[in-house]
Amino acid sequence: MRRFRPGETAVRRDVFRRKVWSAHAFHVVEDSAEALVVGCRPGADVLAPTTWIEWLLTGDEEARIRALPGLADGSWRLGRWSWRDTAHLQWVPPDTWFSVNAFYDVSDGHRLTHWYVNFQRPVRRTALGFDTFDLLLDLVVAPDLSRWGWKDAHEYAHGRRLGVVSEAEHRAVEKARAQAVGMIEERRGPFTPEANWRTWRPNPGRPAPSLPADVLTSGLDGAL
Repeated sequence: MRRFRPGETAVRRDVFRRKVWSAHAFHVVEDSAEALVVGCRPGADVLAPTTWIEWLLTGDEEARIRALPGLADGSWRLGRWSWRDTAHLQWVPPDTWFSVNAFYDVSDGHRLTHWYVNFQRPVRRTALGFDTFDLLLDLVVAPDLSRWGWKDAHEYAHGRRLGVVSEAEHRAVEKARAQAVGMIEERRGPFTPEANWRTWRPNPGRPAPSLPADVLTSGLDGAL
């Protein structure tokens, strides 16, 4: 398996039925046996469903609601987007049904605003970076780890009804919920004080990461 060097571009793709649902360019911070750690700042290149972009631009919840049926029947369209407002650090361990994300307010001294546990399929490494698929359920955690709460439970339930989240995936997510909460409570992984995530900054001299031209086609033969 290829290891990525710090500073290289690694692309996260969310892939559903061998078709790219979204693609996000990151810079590699660290690649070890424990996890691949990637980060980005405003200006990072993103491909996302047009319904999601419409929701971001307008706040129209109907646009967000339309995204799931389009995902289920494969009719989504992708649009270009540039990451905005926050810097973002993502911890992606192997063989695990979640990633851990930290978000920073770049307009306020690069302050850590919150943690975000994203439940997803275990990653598949690619030449471009890694493929996974967001399983619609999230856990939002206070920056000091003092409290947390579940997010998008209704969207997750709707995704199960539409067949976007299978029964086997649901069982895996149920186990992963307990694993993620245990990691927070025990201050393991990126939550350990020694990880120093609060002090992370993207390299200001490096251009924001961009997506390669073959991002929609490269290495999809082995995707689910």
